[in-house]
Amino acid sequence: MPGNDSRNGNERDALYAEERNRSTSPPTRLSEMAVGICRQPSCYQEHWARSRMAEPRAVAALSQTPTMLGIHGGVGMNGLMRLDDTWALDHFNAEEIDGGMREAALQLQLLVDRKGAGSEYTGWLTLPIDAPDSLLARIEDVAAGFREQSDTVVVCGIGGSYLGARAGLDFLAGVPSHSATNGLPDILFAGNSLSSWQLRKLLDRLAGHRFSVVVISKSGTTLETAVAFHILKTELVRRFGTEKARTRIVAITDSEHGTLHDLAKNEALVTFDLPRDVGGRYSVLTPVGLLPFAIAGLNIRAMLQGAAEQRTDSLGSPAATNDALHYAVARRLLNTSGKNIELLTSFEPCLHFVGEWWKQLFGESEGKNGKGIFPASAEFTTDLHSLGQYVQEGTRSLFETVVDVPAPADVAFLCDEDSPDGLAYLNGRSLSAMNHDARIGTLLAHHDGGVP
Repeated sequence: MPGNDSRNGNERDALYAEERNRSTSPPTRLSEMAVGICRQPSCYQEHWARSRMAEPRAVAALSQTPTMLGIHGGVGMNGLMRLDDTWALDHFNAEEIDGGMREAALQLQLLVDRKGAGSEYTGWLTLPIDAPDSLLARIEDVAAGFREQSDTVVVCGIGGSYLGARAGLDFLAGVPSHSATNGLPDILFAGNSLSSWQLRKLLDRLAGHRFSVVVISKSGTTLETAVAFHILKTELVRRFGTEKARTRIVAITDSEHGTLHDLAKNEALVTFDLPRDVGGRYSVLTPVGLLPFAIAGLNIRAMLQGAAEQRTDSLGSPAATNDALHYAVARRLLNTSGKNIELLTSFEPCLHFVGEWWKQLFGESEGKNGKGIFPASAEFTTDLHSLGQYVQEGTRSLFETVVDVPAPADVAFLCDEDSPDGLAYLNGRSLSAMNHDARIGTLLAHHDGGVP
């Protein structure tokens, strides 16, 4: 099985079984304390904190690798995404898994050869390695101009036209090296709803600010985006005049056709083309995502290099160690066994929009012909106090995929031994350690409750 843990599934199962059966007081066992989250949310922090002392071997075993239980994705030592599907497939035999791997390998080859269904929209396969230097230089130049003239930039789009960029920007906002603005413009988002309240608040926020707009739409007729852009463009003209307003708009749209293409051409707006062989939900490594990233001061060339390295790993690794194939096989086997809901979870709030983006990617791609796994997302530990009870004891129709990233910063918890809040036992521990224990306990409890 993939992942960085050298133990096989039987060895790990034996270790976890031994740890569960140790004679510890019931609330402190890892597999039990997470169940208590649903029933006694007021005291779950104590159970998690004590779990590290009560189950040192289980915690140590899981700490040896950045991936853990179920279908669990994490960042490996080389910076690439890594998968551990050990506890997702423990109810399937070797023949079922091997058969799934053979079929997945065939489908991957069809994808690479561009011979499968929808092959005319697989241009995303080479985006990390095919971006012309002239395009990247132009994106960087336009972004620099926007940073110079604007203190706020509004990205106007919906679905794949904004979710990838927002997911990346929100995630990196939680990383200390990227969180300080250093004079960079604020990046806001519009055109993803028809809420008058939301747009009114945006217009009020833009009052007195030097703002610019990036509008993203292949057709230009998507209602939410078209309405918001019309209102924002009108405000730009009112504030800066017709000629200067044009310098504050960039349109990312079809290269030849569409309402937005025609408007941009008629008004001599700066434009970037959307590749015709790339669907909107796969467009984050086109100007759709690269321009907002560059405006935010991010190194888009380094981002593409990282994507190219992950691409090489996903397309070039042998089937036995190919995490992308193993993820596909795990989802397929679980779905055919009756699990038709996939819950993507994380334990970091900055990954919230990664979940939103993932739902759009998988929902639009798979929800066809009366088939498909329903994509849902949750943010733990917060949602353990709302969805936790259902995941633990509700209908057994779901499986869980956990995204884990190393915490880029930490906070120590310090208090006196006689602290009246009863938290002295946590003195000296870090919040990331508490979050780590919460993650382990939650995954163990969910697996034991019938959620792979």
